[in-house]
Amino acid sequence: MLKRLLSALLLLISLFLAAPAPASADGGEGARVVDVMTFNIHHAQGTDGVLDLQRIADVIEASGADVVGLQEVDRHYSARSGWVDQPAALAELLGWHSAYGANLDSPPPAGQTERSQYGTAVLSRYPIVASENTRLHNADGKEQRGLLHATIDVRGQRLDFYSTHLEHSSQAIRSRQTAEIVDLVDKDPAVVVGDFNAYPDAPEIATLTTAFDDAWEVAGHGDGHTYPAEAPRGRIDNLYVTDRVRPVTAEVVLTDPVASDHLPVVSRVVIGPKG
Repeated sequence: MLKRLLSALLLLISLFLAAPAPASADGGEGARVVDVMTFNIHHAQGTDGVLDLQRIADVIEASGADVVGLQEVDRHYSARSGWVDQPAALAELLGWHSAYGANLDSPPPAGQTERSQYGTAVLSRYPIVASENTRLHNADGKEQRGLLHATIDVRGQRLDFYSTHLEHSSQAIRSRQTAEIVDLVDKDPAVVVGDFNAYPDAPEIATLTTAFDDAWEVAGHGDGHTYPAEAPRGRIDNLYVTDRVRPVTAEVVLTDPVASDHLPVVSRVVIGPKG
C-alpha cells in the first residue's frame, strides 16, 4: 500500500512539474514528462534460447516507455537473428521511430545483399530529427564500441538522447570511453543510457557521475540489479541525465525476465525549460 501511495505521489509531482510553462515564440520551451528506458536486448534472444522480437516489443510497450536506448542490436547481422533489420522491425512493431549505430560493419556475406551490422539503437514514440554514431576508444582485438546520439522532438522541445555499450573486459578502455562520453555529451537537456559493464563504485563510472546525475541514485529504490536477468547480482544498465532533466521514478522492469539476459530499466523524467 505504501509503495502504491508513493508511486501516486511521485506521479502527481511529475505532472505538476510538467505543467505548461509560458510558450516562447517557437512554442517549445515548456517542461515535458518523458519515460526513458535502457535495454540490452541480446539480439532478441532470451535466456530460454528463443529468438523473439515481438517479446522485446511487448516488454517495451508494457513498460510505458517513450524513448528507449537498445544495446546488442543486429541489423542483417547473421543467421543467429535471421538476417533481420532488428531496429526497423521493432520500430514497425511499436509504430515508433528508430535510429541505429553500427559499431561492427562488414560487407554482405555470401548469399546476402545487405551489410552485416551490430551495434546500438534508439527507439522513440516522438520524432527523431537527427542521429549520429561516434566510435569510442578501442584497442586491438577488442570489440568496437560507440555512442549513438539521437535528437528527439518531444512535443516541441529538443531532447538529446544517447545509447552506448562499453567494453566488457578492460577497465582501462572503459575509462577512456567514459571520458569520451563526457566530452561528447555537451547538450542539455540530455539523457545517456546503456550497458556500462561496470558497477556503480567503479572509477570509470565516477567519471560519469561527476558530470551527470545517476537516475537510479536520484529516484530508484533497492539495489537496481539488472544482470544476469534470471538472478541479477549487479547494476550495470544505467541512465544518466544532465542538469535540466529531473528523474522522479526509476525501476527495473520485471515484465518478462527471459526476454534477454539483461533486465531493462525505465525512469520517468521531467525535462525542464531553459533557465
